[in-house]
Amino acid sequence: MSTTRKRASRLGACLAAVLISSQTAALDLALPTSARETVSRTSPSDSYDLPIGAWVEGSGVPVASLDGEVRRKAWRIPGVGITTGQVLGPIREQLISDGFDIIFECTAQSCGGFDFRFGVEVLRAPNMYVDLSDYRFLSAKSDDASEALSVMVSRDNDTVFLQLIEVGPSGRPSVTISNAPSVRVPETAGDVVSTLENVGHVVLADLEFASGSAALGDGPVQSLDAVVAYLIANPTRQITFVGHTDATGSLEGNIALSRRRAEAARSYVIARGVSEGQVAADGVGFLSPRATNLTAAGREANRRVEAVLISVE
Repeated sequence: MSTTRKRASRLGACLAAVLISSQTAALDLALPTSARETVSRTSPSDSYDLPIGAWVEGSGVPVASLDGEVRRKAWRIPGVGITTGQVLGPIREQLISDGFDIIFECTAQSCGGFDFRFGVEVLRAPNMYVDLSDYRFLSAKSDDASEALSVMVSRDNDTVFLQLIEVGPSGRPSVTISNAPSVRVPETAGDVVSTLENVGHVVLADLEFASGSAALGDGPVQSLDAVVAYLIANPTRQITFVGHTDATGSLEGNIALSRRRAEAARSYVIARGVSEGQVAADGVGFLSPRATNLTAAGREANRRVEAVLISVE
């Protein structure tokens, strides 16, 4: 038996052994106010193959086969600019707050793309739609292992689709819905976005790096928050973060450092709901200075990240 199958078998046995108690609190999902439930089905005595890992060639999607009362629900969430990450993020936080442990989490590419999507249970259209290049998935269990669930989020143009499948003891409380926090649009968004669209690139001036460092530091970054707001509102736009360094050290080392700076910016915006497919990262080291490297001020100016608009329409 493969390691993945052994892990799935152990988890399935562990969960199945305790899916007998109904003393669980109501699950609270944080959804945008525009969310509308499209289907809700309950099977009092059923089974569900809970995905617990990415698709693997030769063995498929590892699952934990669980028996109990299975509830299947789906929602449609209309709204220009709402991303899969923006929807799943608050749900993940709420699950953790409610005492759930995240078993597995992935995005389209890391899940296994086509093979994962067609290797797991998905509700039929029009209740659920999955874009093979833009979906997110997670599976989780309650802290006492009395309940397990999976969440899948995808989108089609201006509509996000959400699927929830739960398995646990019968008689447990029903899911409740609360409003997800809205995305804050920073006051500086206009300046960054205007330059990006009119010039094609913009220096993110409030990203300051010490020599040799790729750390963004703690707290919000207004220029990156502006990029987040822009990309969420324009899901067809794509940008590349390009990192730059001063001329201290070797070219090879500086290119690696500049890429880490760009990746730090990319990670920041993705963590705030931007689709991974909208943003890339690269670095050119000290090959494109904006000031002389002969002075401290010039070297500081050269340590930067720029956002480059790569969309053609």
